[in-house]
Amino acid sequence: MMRLFSIILLLLISGLVKSQHLKYAISSIPAGLAKDVNAVIRLDEMIFEIESQSKAKYTVHQVITILNSNAKRFAEEAVDYDNLRKVTFTEGNVFDANGIPIRKLKGSEIVDQSSFEGLFSDNRYKSIDLTQPTYPYTVEIEYEMEFKFLFYIPSFYLLPGEKASVEKSRCELIYPKELEPRVRLTMIDTIPSITYLPKNIVSKVWSFENIKPIKLEPLGPPSSEMVPHIDIAPSTFEYSSYSGKMDTWDNFGLWINALNKGRDQLPESTQQKIRSITANAKSTEEKVRLLYEYMQSKTRYVSIQLGIGGYQPFEAAVVDRTGYGDCKALSNYMVSMLGVVGIKAHYVLINAGSSARPMKIDFPATQFNHAIAAVPNGADTLWLECTSQTNPFGYQGKFTGNRKALLITSNGARPVNTIKYPASQNIQRRSASVMLDAKGDGTARVTTTYAGLQYENDGLDNILNNQFDDQKKWIQENTMIPSFDVVGFKMENYKSKVPAAVVNMDLTLKKLSIVSGKRFFLTPNLMNRYTFIPEKVEQRKTNVIVKSGYTDYDTIHYQLPEGIHPEFIPDTQSETSRFGEYQAQFLMEGNKLIYIGKMIFNDGTYPPDSY
Repeated sequence: MMRLFSIILLLLISGLVKSQHLKYAISSIPAGLAKDVNAVIRLDEMIFEIESQSKAKYTVHQVITILNSNAKRFAEEAVDYDNLRKVTFTEGNVFDANGIPIRKLKGSEIVDQSSFEGLFSDNRYKSIDLTQPTYPYTVEIEYEMEFKFLFYIPSFYLLPGEKASVEKSRCELIYPKELEPRVRLTMIDTIPSITYLPKNIVSKVWSFENIKPIKLEPLGPPSSEMVPHIDIAPSTFEYSSYSGKMDTWDNFGLWINALNKGRDQLPESTQQKIRSITANAKSTEEKVRLLYEYMQSKTRYVSIQLGIGGYQPFEAAVVDRTGYGDCKALSNYMVSMLGVVGIKAHYVLINAGSSARPMKIDFPATQFNHAIAAVPNGADTLWLECTSQTNPFGYQGKFTGNRKALLITSNGARPVNTIKYPASQNIQRRSASVMLDAKGDGTARVTTTYAGLQYENDGLDNILNNQFDDQKKWIQENTMIPSFDVVGFKMENYKSKVPAAVVNMDLTLKKLSIVSGKRFFLTPNLMNRYTFIPEKVEQRKTNVIVKSGYTDYDTIHYQLPEGIHPEFIPDTQSETSRFGEYQAQFLMEGNKLIYIGKMIFNDGTYPPDSY
């Protein structure tokens, strides 16, 4: 009897292994999906179940075959949570190339830690690491979360980016009919299946199979516009007892106003100081500048991410007393101070960062990670970045410039454009005098002005406020000369709405010119050589997008050694196209070679055939 039982058990185990082999074996991947990719998503399933306007459940189940080390990140997962989002379980499994289980995640292997060390935050995350030393292998990751709000619903992306394909994916929404969420499809025309369940519950499912990898074209639209995905947002919601609607931007703005209501009050002593600071100002702009600079001198940025505090600012009086706050609190404080002197200012929500996803103005939803302030000023608008103690007044730069933002008004909200900096403002102007000796060594005195967005080149705007050693290091790392030593330097900071920095340098140059026999080889463009060439794209499909333009001017004077004369003077090189203008000119004045360079690169959106 025991022998029979053992045989049956072995057969069961053999059957289990065989089923796993058939399920997750590399050999079972459909033809074509594993070609030229780093990973194959065997299954990607998201279920979002709305239980009420203040409660939801979110489930994720993924099975990913990792073909090489370039896809190692898929074996790692981090799940954010806080007091209003709870991770109820996390599971993980690993299978070898034949689909046989080789590892199961233990509870002790789940790392639980704070998202922001040393800051005021209840944001934490749980992370797991299922990486293996041998490829290929397959990971299975599953987790579930409980949301104590209905404010944000995760988007569902069919692909994680380039170099990945998908075998099966599924997005399901379960909701009471009266709380049906809004949906926006990008590059998807699949019609969902709809099932009507008891108690007026609806299930809506999008299913996909055999999705080939995509290739993003260089200088093309952002990946958020090119990867097929489903955006989801509630119409009616509740967040930490604050209920509202976001079916329109106006309704969303009214909810933000409810969060901010009564938080603009300042002590009488502070109001008197504010009036005193602006008493002699001759214009609205001057009053705004004076109060902005006062705020910069008085406050510092500290991230606050506690519960509703992730969206609700501290009271202005608290910021005034403590001298710190996050972007929401500092922007609210700025708006409050301006109100004391009768200047109408607005609280503004924005998606900040040089690579931030564009705002989807046709889909009201929480799309923002930052708050700033705006002051209407006739035909102009003054934009105020309130988290920086050093930012020039009225300058947005790459962090919040040239994008859509949501301006909160007294009766709602509206999308607006922030400042766009054209190529004519983003200037780098360099002049240099170079003395060369017969060995090819030399000295140089270089003056470079960085204006507009080029004020931020390589983090220069931050270095301007640092100490000598940090500034010298910046020069050493960002001076594009093969071999040099810094003899002396000076940095000057000119703050304005279009700021500028001037960097003066005295350098010694080593082997700037190559000496071969009687010949002396010199590359006249001293520090501004542009060598990048975009990859070739056949039959381009997307527009060419240049986010920001610039203008570079270079004038380099070379004092040549005695007895050195050019064998020829190159002709002036000149190119002009819809993208801009390039020119290089060479002149001789006695024993002095002069190189004059110009490069104008225009921002804009151009048709695919222009690439």
